[in-house]
Amino acid sequence: MPHRASGSRGREPDGRVTMFHVNHEPGARIHHTDPFAAPADQRSPVRRLRGRLAAPVTLWTAPGPAGLTVSSTLVAEGEPGRLLGLVDAESELWAAVEETGRFAVTPLGPSHRQLADRFAGLFPSPGGLFATGTWLDTPYGPVPGDAGGWAGCRLDGSREYGWGLLVEATIERVELADDAEPLLHHRGRYRELA
Repeated sequence: MPHRASGSRGREPDGRVTMFHVNHEPGARIHHTDPFAAPADQRSPVRRLRGRLAAPVTLWTAPGPAGLTVSSTLVAEGEPGRLLGLVDAESELWAAVEETGRFAVTPLGPSHRQLADRFAGLFPSPGGLFATGTWLDTPYGPVPGDAGGWAGCRLDGSREYGWGLLVEATIERVELADDAEPLLHHRGRYRELA
């Protein structure tokens, strides 16, 4: 018979209600990893490779407002500068970008972990994604008031790419503040430069 929390009741197949014993011995642990995740040797080798590549954590926002945490962002120098990124085609961000044709990209720093989780859908956001914090309104979308910089982008095109949507854009505006340490994503966790 399975054990349940102290005081909880279970119903046997014959309809009898029973109480279950709880083991009160010390040393119980909560998993530090997702107990439902596939074991490492059963995960896609491509996914495992991607996890080994450190990536900058950025926040993409668009008028609406809408936003999404994105860790697949690449900037290409040139005249004009270009930006590539992989986003979720079903996200509210993508709907806003398609409608307005523009968006802002903000590199996040170590102090933005909770913000990154909120826009990734991993942290609660009562009142909406933009309800807390200070935001600077721009024609490209709101950007965090404490950001070390941001880029205003014009959408050039998009296409399905793997399980995401490859977004191509022209960088029209760059605002940089003091040098800021980056927030990185590596092997499923946020990291900082040593």
